[in-house]
Amino acid sequence: MAVSQIADLKEQVNWHWRNTMRPIRFFNFDVKAIIPFFVLLFYLRLTTLVICILSTLLFWGLEKKGLTADAAMRALRVNIIGNFRPGLPRFRYRKLKDFGR
Repeated sequence: MAVSQIADLKEQVNWHWRNTMRPIRFFNFDVKAIIPFFVLLFYLRLTTLVICILSTLLFWGLEKKGLTADAAMRALRVNIIGNFRPGLPRFRYRKLKDFGR
């Protein structure tokens, strides 16, 4: 019993270090989804409200797919650029493979 209590106490002391990489949330949304609402505070128009709602829905949909905003931007960049890697020499480019044949 005492050994488990000591282990539990050690766990509680180091608990905050495990949570340092969690995304910051505001009303159950990632903070990056809330940023357009700060623009809405200073520029209160119907178009800004619509942009805020659409961006929040976009971030919500990405979270439902399991992507954070940063991971979604990386995936978009990969889809736009494709196989082109400007920092690599030509012989190190990734080759597309077709395993169906």
